[in-house]
Amino acid sequence: MAWMIVAIVFMILTPIAGGLGFYITRKMIEKQLRANPPISEAQIRAMFLSMGRKPSEQQVRSVVQSMKSAKADDKYKKRK
Repeated sequence: MAWMIVAIVFMILTPIAGGLGFYITRKMIEKQLRANPPISEAQIRAMFLSMGRKPSEQQVRSVVQSMKSAKADDKYKKRK
């Protein structure tokens, strides 16, 4: 009889723990990506320099802004 109670509790708690773990992990990763974006302004400048161009500050900021807007558009499309 006791093993049935243990089995039922296990069957109830396993999906809850899995869902909670997934949610917490997702929030931690999103926080890390906000704090440390994948591409920085210095990397964009290096990319321009590797192509043989010296970028102006306006060009760098334009690329950063276009990447942010593209990311926001993708995020919206994924949630639909």
